[in-house]
Amino acid sequence: MSPVWSLGAGLLLLLLWVRHRGLEAVLVHHRWVFVCLFLLPLSILFDVYYQLRAWAVWRLHSAPRLHAQRVRHIQAQVREWKDEGSKRYMCTGRPGWLTVSLRVGKYKKTHKNIMINLMDVLEVDSERQVVRVEPLVTMGQLTAYLNPMGWTVPVVPELDDLTVGGLIMGTGIESSSHIYGLFQHTCVAYELVLADGSLVRCSPTENSDLFYAVPWSCGTLGFLVAAEIKMIPAKKYVKIHYEPVRGLQSICEKFTEESKKKENSFVEGLVYSLEEAVIMTGVLTDEAEPSKINRIGNYYKPWFFKHVEKYLKDDRTGTEYIPARHYYHRHTRSIFWELQDIIPFGNNPVFRYVFGWMVPPKISLLKLTQGEAIRKLYEQHHVVQDMLVPMKSLEKSIQTFHDDLNVYPLWLCPFILPNNPGMVHPKGDEAELYVDIGAYGEPKRKQFEARASMRQMEKFVRSVHGFQMLYADCYMTREEFWDMFDGSLYHKLREQMNCKDAFPEVYDKICKAARH
Repeated sequence: MSPVWSLGAGLLLLLLWVRHRGLEAVLVHHRWVFVCLFLLPLSILFDVYYQLRAWAVWRLHSAPRLHAQRVRHIQAQVREWKDEGSKRYMCTGRPGWLTVSLRVGKYKKTHKNIMINLMDVLEVDSERQVVRVEPLVTMGQLTAYLNPMGWTVPVVPELDDLTVGGLIMGTGIESSSHIYGLFQHTCVAYELVLADGSLVRCSPTENSDLFYAVPWSCGTLGFLVAAEIKMIPAKKYVKIHYEPVRGLQSICEKFTEESKKKENSFVEGLVYSLEEAVIMTGVLTDEAEPSKINRIGNYYKPWFFKHVEKYLKDDRTGTEYIPARHYYHRHTRSIFWELQDIIPFGNNPVFRYVFGWMVPPKISLLKLTQGEAIRKLYEQHHVVQDMLVPMKSLEKSIQTFHDDLNVYPLWLCPFILPNNPGMVHPKGDEAELYVDIGAYGEPKRKQFEARASMRQMEKFVRSVHGFQMLYADCYMTREEFWDMFDGSLYHKLREQMNCKDAFPEVYDKICKAARH
C-alpha cells in the first residue's frame, strides 16, 4: 500500500473514531490527539511566518521608518474615538486568545478596539547599552536578535511568546531577578499614546509619575507603543550547579542563602514535594568544559524539569554548561511542566526524537481551541498561579501552598523589589528580597474547590504583604485587590490624565468576572 493510501486510511479511521466518541469527548479526554495532529503543525507555521517577517524587517531596515507611521495610526484611532463621543472604554485590538494568559478577557467584545500592530525591534544603542522595541516583540524574538550582536537583556522571562508589552503592563521575572529585579526594573523609558491622542515619553527623570505607574496597570493609563530596555553583554554559556536539598527548613535556608549572593548570575529552585527540592545556581561564562556541555534546548533533549529531577532521584550534585540562549528558554519546550498534562508521553524519547521539533504548541492556539468543556474543567481542576511573597515568609508560604493546593513541582524564583513608587513595592522604606512561587498543574488536595481555595491563598498572600501576578485567576473583591496593591499613584494619574472615561480600572480587566 502506498504511503498516500496508508495516510488516507489512517485519517479515515481517526475520523470514524472521533465521530464514535464525540468531538467534545475527544477534546476533553484525548486532547493530545488534536494537539499532535493539528496544533503542533499549525504552531510551526506560526513560527515560520513570524521568523520570516522578522528577517524581512531586519533586512529592509523598515522598522524605525514604519514605527512613526503606525503610531500616528494609533493616535488617529484614539482621536476618532473622541470624535464619536467617547461612549465606550478603549482597549487594544489584539485578540484575547493571542495572549499568554490562560483566560480571555470578555471586555474585548464591548470596548472600542484600537489596533496596535507594533512587533519589531527598533534600535540597538550599544553606547547607552539600551535596546528600543515595540510592545509586541517577544522574548524569543529579542534574544535571537540581540545574542548574535553580543548582547542580552538582564531579565529574560522564560517563555518564548511572552511580549515586552505584557511583561511591562503585567510583570515578568527570571532567575537573574535577585540582582536586577522584575522586568519593569530593567526598563529605562516608555512611550505611550494617552487618552487624548497625544504621544508622551516617560522615564525616571521625565514624566516620572507616569513611568512608575505604568507597570502592572494592564493598559489602563495609555497604549504602550515603545520601550527602552537595558542591555548587558552576553556570554556563551551558563555554568549551572544542581544541588538536591531535603527538609523544608533546609530548602528555604539554602535558597535564601544563594539568593543573597550577587556572584550568582542565576538562582532557581524546583520543589518536587514538601520535603524535596533542587536548588540551581548559575554564572555566565565564555569558557566551558566540552564534556559537560548540555544543549538542553535541542528538541530531542529531556524536558528541563525532568532533567533536574534526576539529580534529586540520584541524590547527587552536578555541574554542567548550558548555552546561554538554551538556558534563557529552558522551560519553553514543556511550558514549565504544563505540557505533560496535555501530551502525557511528550517526554518519551521516541516522541522527542520524532516529534519534539514541533513542541511546544502555541499557548494562544490551545486557548483558541479549548472549548467550553475544557475551559470549565481547567477552571475547577487546574491551577496556574504566581504569588510573590517576601523571602522571609518562604517556609510559611510553601507550607500554605501544600495545604491549600498540593501542586508539584513548585517554581521558586528570587527577586529584589526596590522601594519605587507604583502599585508594587515593599512595605518598608528599603528594597527587599522577595520570591515568586509558581504553581502550575492539577491540585492533589482533597476537596479542592477553585474559588474557595484560591481566595484562601490570596488572603494569605495579602497577610504577608505579597502580590499576585495579574495574568492568573483573581478572586479578590475590589477592596481586597487594593489592599494588596498600592493604588495611590495609579488613581492620581487616572484622574489627572482623564483616564476614567477612556480606560477601565485595572481591577475590572483582571478580576475573575472579567475573564472566561
